[in-house]
Amino acid sequence: MSTVVVIGGTGYTGGNIVAEAAQRGHDVTSWSRNAPDAPIEGVTYETGSLQDDENRQRAVAGADIVILALAPRGELENELAGIYARIAELAAASGARLGVVGGFSGLRPAEGAPRFAEGDDLPPQFAHEARVMTGVLETLLADAPDGLDWFFVSPAANYGSYAPGEKLGTYRTGGEVALFDANGESAVSGVDFATAIVDEIETPAHHGEQFGVAY
Repeated sequence: MSTVVVIGGTGYTGGNIVAEAAQRGHDVTSWSRNAPDAPIEGVTYETGSLQDDENRQRAVAGADIVILALAPRGELENELAGIYARIAELAAASGARLGVVGGFSGLRPAEGAPRFAEGDDLPPQFAHEARVMTGVLETLLADAPDGLDWFFVSPAANYGSYAPGEKLGTYRTGGEVALFDANGESAVSGVDFATAIVDEIETPAHHGEQFGVAY
């Protein structure tokens, strides 16, 4: 079993990852600004701002893998990329693996095509977040800290707390090109997306690359 730290572990995605990893018997610590309304038995909950470097160091210390599941919103709107870059440095120094949860917009519609986030037709309310997270990915691809074992995972287009879906117990993974089903739909439930991430924790298959998850 692994020591898993989920930064943003009380949010929608982070909470599902925490629940799945704990259910499988991993030693799980959640870091977030606020404590959860319904804590999961056996999970350690730490609260504090990740803008504080002491908290970043504490979060990474002793972890086998650190999962980053924050979003560039509110006070993190313009600081998340820098926070993630620092955590990547700390993970590389400690030998922890790093997993970054991005968004669908970081994927490409076809091989060699610009990423969705690089287009001009993003809804304004999502454009900043999509471009920040895609910037995090591009930084890792171009300039990840030496020795860092990392992956960047993107969900399907129809994903989020607004469409939680059900646990089907199945999913597909792809590279940086978005996955669609035979009907042209791109979706995955919160629990199956979390399952894919914990599967990656248990059986690493992606190193220094992005992958997508969808049905």
